[in-house]
Amino acid sequence: MVSTSKISLRGLRTFCVAARYESFRTAGEELFITASAVSHQIKSIEEELGERLFDRKSRELQLTDAGRSLYEDVSPLIDQVDAAVARFRNRTVGSSIRISVQPFFASEYFIPRLSEFTDAHPEIDIQVNASDESSEKHPATADLSIRLFRSPPDDLESNLLFPLRLVPAGSPEFKENIVVRKKAIVSEFPLIVHETYSKAWSQWSKSTGIKLPDGAKKTRLDSMIAVVRAAQRGIGAALVPVPIGDLWFAEGSIVRLFKQELVTDSSYYLVWKKSRAEDKGLQLFRDWILRKFADPD
Repeated sequence: MVSTSKISLRGLRTFCVAARYESFRTAGEELFITASAVSHQIKSIEEELGERLFDRKSRELQLTDAGRSLYEDVSPLIDQVDAAVARFRNRTVGSSIRISVQPFFASEYFIPRLSEFTDAHPEIDIQVNASDESSEKHPATADLSIRLFRSPPDDLESNLLFPLRLVPAGSPEFKENIVVRKKAIVSEFPLIVHETYSKAWSQWSKSTGIKLPDGAKKTRLDSMIAVVRAAQRGIGAALVPVPIGDLWFAEGSIVRLFKQELVTDSSYYLVWKKSRAEDKGLQLFRDWILRKFADPD
């Protein structure tokens, strides 16, 4: 008889995430641990069970028949454990909620408004993790997340907050030097490009009919915070998300260079685990987010 005394709930949860993505690296990103730590936990389970759970010989990681069978049996049990913990939290005084928010949204839009909720509900502890600006994954350790998705995951509950819209912005001094003739920008117009939205400027030009200068100098950055800071310092024109960018427009550190916006194929969604749907603290927090952030325009 196989002993499972050394197989922890944490290890099984790690296995389920790795099995879902068939990737130790992606599982590690979601669980905020290294890929080697994921591999180590999986290896420990394999040694305890005496079965290989993943085929590591091919270029891509694949579940073995034994691994698939274990995943199908264990995954619903993990969900049941999460639901039981949520029900227990519901019976206790207060609650703890872990929310994952992409860095730019967190620092510039979410955190400045969070005190409204924490002041009203001091009995609820909020833990905010700002991570991975471009990821469309809901971290396994989070109860809620606000992230950009083209389409939210089917295994999670979700609410649409607002679509991602981008508008050209720059410093007030930069705007003064823009010259447009016959729907073509004829002055120098250096571009600040977010690596995640590398085609956004050409898409904006095509959708608006405003021609960008040929051979415009480009500064490429990998975070939206850096993009906005560069625009504030007059380095060039940036495509800034609205309504998040309204904060800077209101204070005047950057201004809209054109009124035309680009509506992308991504939207901000609030997503949460189905297993915690009955948690009263989470319901309060979720309802506040929807009132505060959904369709802000």
